Amino acid sequence: MKTMTVRLPEPMAAEIEAESHRRNVSKSDIVRERLEGFQTKEVEGPPAGIADLIGSIEEGLPTDLSARKKHYLRVLKYGRNRHR
Repeated sequence: MKTMTVRLPEPMAAEIEAESHRRNVSKSDIVRERLEGFQTKEVEGPPAGIADLIGSIEEGLPTDLSARKKHYLRVLKYGRNRHR
């Protein structure tokens, strides 16, 4: 088996250590179990919190909008005083 060093946030390390003591197994065993469980999870689609937003953007927007947002904001004169 290959050895690897990983830095974990304190709460996560404490949780792993507590589970290790409770189950009387090594911390490495706990980490391996969690990694194996994560690896076998299949992605079934977008998270439920945003699933209803997919496809809700108006048709006809430029395909390069995210790359050229400043350009489009200038073209629309967004942020300028319109009451002059």
